Amino acid sequence: MLCRLLLLLLTLPGCQTDPPFRYMGPILKGVNLVAPPRQPDSAALAPVRAVNADWVAIVPYGFCRKDDPHFFFSENRPKESRKYGQWWGETPAGVAETIRMAQKQGLKTMLKPHVWMQGGSHLDLEFRTEADWQSFEKDYRQYVLFFARMADSLQVDLYCITTELDRFAIARPAFWNQLITDVRKLYGGKLTYAANWDRYESIPFWNQLDYVGVDAYFPLSDDRNPSVNALVRGWKPHLNALQKTSDRLQKPILFTEFGYRACDHTARRPWESETDCTPNLQAQANAYAALLSATRPQAWFAGGFAWKWFMDSEPRHRERDQYSPQGRMAEQTLKKQWLSNAN
Repeated sequence: MLCRLLLLLLTLPGCQTDPPFRYMGPILKGVNLVAPPRQPDSAALAPVRAVNADWVAIVPYGFCRKDDPHFFFSENRPKESRKYGQWWGETPAGVAETIRMAQKQGLKTMLKPHVWMQGGSHLDLEFRTEADWQSFEKDYRQYVLFFARMADSLQVDLYCITTELDRFAIARPAFWNQLITDVRKLYGGKLTYAANWDRYESIPFWNQLDYVGVDAYFPLSDDRNPSVNALVRGWKPHLNALQKTSDRLQKPILFTEFGYRACDHTARRPWESETDCTPNLQAQANAYAALLSATRPQAWFAGGFAWKWFMDSEPRHRERDQYSPQGRMAEQTLKKQWLSNAN
């Protein structure tokens, strides 16, 4: 009688739970590369190997303007704009050569298209009319499929179909379902999408992808210089939510981006890049250490890509950037943590 009662309770709505998911693959240890303005020398990616990373993300940008239903990238730019050129690393030739450079260094590659919107945030891209949506989607489809072909021809290991177009993804699921189907016809590798940390649970097409991609800028602490232990505690509610999503979808979760500025209050609103910065190398290092420590035992965790890593040898570029771990305490934190997490 007791056994029957327990069985009845387990089958009632609200009593069922998703079975725990366990990721059994290798942990991805990667960095998001910054496209260099000029072609770097052949050893430009050797420092990536030196921090015990084994992946790089190559990020080709496309461009749009707020409320303009057109999208431009290297292959469909208006003729009048082409005279201004692009940095070497953002051109198709530069993207392809960066992939080859990484492969020669023994690094695996993720190709990760990203939208740069003038006058607004790509996160909130939307249109009022069906005609505008269809116009934008026609351009955007061309962009995603162009790089899907490149990813397949160069044997890229992972294709991230888009970065943080979350309002678009939620508003137009039929477009994305068809786009993913068409990408699969062109590219034989694994797929993900990079969702923002506060919207990943609402993305409607995870079932069609291999990884749940999250740009992991979760708020952790309001303190100016929080300890590693305090930051690990700040991770707990986010880890619980991520686990529920992984269990519900039966998919691994990949941090397609994670990073912290070398500033006071770095873990308060990690996604903010334009606010004033009081330099704080220790806070950045602590935040890296806490993320890698908190995620390491999680059954759903497939690894992640630090934001961001410069390929060129001119340190003045890196010194101006508050996110890069290069030449800072955070670089040694990555090196140590990734060595201990070797597959």
